[in-house]
Amino acid sequence: MAEAESPGQGPLTGVRVVELAGIGPGPFAAMLLADLGADVVRVERPSGPGLAIDPDFDLTNRGKRSVIVDLKSEQGLAHVLDLVERADVLIEGYRPGVAERLGIGPEACHARNPSLVYGRMTGWGQEGPLAPRAGHDIAYIAVTGTLGLIGAADAPPAVPANLVGDYAGGSLYLVVGVLAALHHARATGTGQVVDAAIVDGAAHLASMIHGMLAAGGWQDRRGVNLLDGGCPFYGTYETADGQYMAVGALEPQFYEEFVDLLGLGGQAPARKDVARWGELREAVAARFKTRTREEWTALFEGSDACVAPVLSLREAPAHPHLAARGTFTDVDGITQPAPAPRFSVTRTAVRSGPARPGADTEDVARDWDVPRLLGEADG
Repeated sequence: MAEAESPGQGPLTGVRVVELAGIGPGPFAAMLLADLGADVVRVERPSGPGLAIDPDFDLTNRGKRSVIVDLKSEQGLAHVLDLVERADVLIEGYRPGVAERLGIGPEACHARNPSLVYGRMTGWGQEGPLAPRAGHDIAYIAVTGTLGLIGAADAPPAVPANLVGDYAGGSLYLVVGVLAALHHARATGTGQVVDAAIVDGAAHLASMIHGMLAAGGWQDRRGVNLLDGGCPFYGTYETADGQYMAVGALEPQFYEEFVDLLGLGGQAPARKDVARWGELREAVAARFKTRTREEWTALFEGSDACVAPVLSLREAPAHPHLAARGTFTDVDGITQPAPAPRFSVTRTAVRSGPARPGADTEDVARDWDVPRLLGEADG
């Protein structure tokens, strides 16, 4: 496991981001921008955003700075608009209309800073029948058909934590949108609103599968297709010690190496004989049950059989490949994923641990030239 590197500059060095504190995909998107070098100031409410986690361990706030502002007061609103005037990007994750009622909606912010990129992170989006309704990751991916893709054919849909909706369909699309709008703003001087809805992103993630469905190459039910666990040479298998191995031997040459190393050889049914996939799965499962995960890992090491051990979160940082790459890093005693992706010139690194609420008011007031944050103009 790699030790934390000295702080890198990152390709977004010099970009200023105001994050209106929330939970979930908004903070994660802001963390990605901070990982890439942006100066992210998280504006906390006096009561906090409501996530029951010790701030010292909230990794989505790493690399940021924090100030506490009461947005419901005139002084607090003035403070935030002062920050907005000096920012390149703002990120908020309120329900539609809330930012406007607080006085920090796009119109008010663009009046102070016409080139501002205003990033909005919601589940349902800014428009549509469900836009004002509450929701969480599982509901967003449910209505897009994404949740229905995941799991065994004879079991309920499997919940993929909050990775597919909140972070893949939400945060990543917000960051892509923000960076595209930032490029446009720097070329034209004109800012705009980025409406990042998790339902849009989660649906977009399945573009390839929609194409396969239209072409007749995908059945509209889970657990029976090439990439959803229905294929016996693309799935997971239990080992003798109750652990699991993951198999992805899709191409013929990788499949041949897989069955040879597994010890099936000529005993395995033809890979293209879908009618015998059940028989093939049973044979593969029986073989994997004869050895431990560690034994199978050693057997497949160095091969192109596309087989890997299924590791836990605590095990993953010690995997030889991930350790060699420095995929994980230690910062302030917390093992965590290192910034991604990587850059050959503007290298990135975790610059600091999670921001403590309100701990950076003086530094932000000085660096952003916003003296009112310190109270000089509040009296």
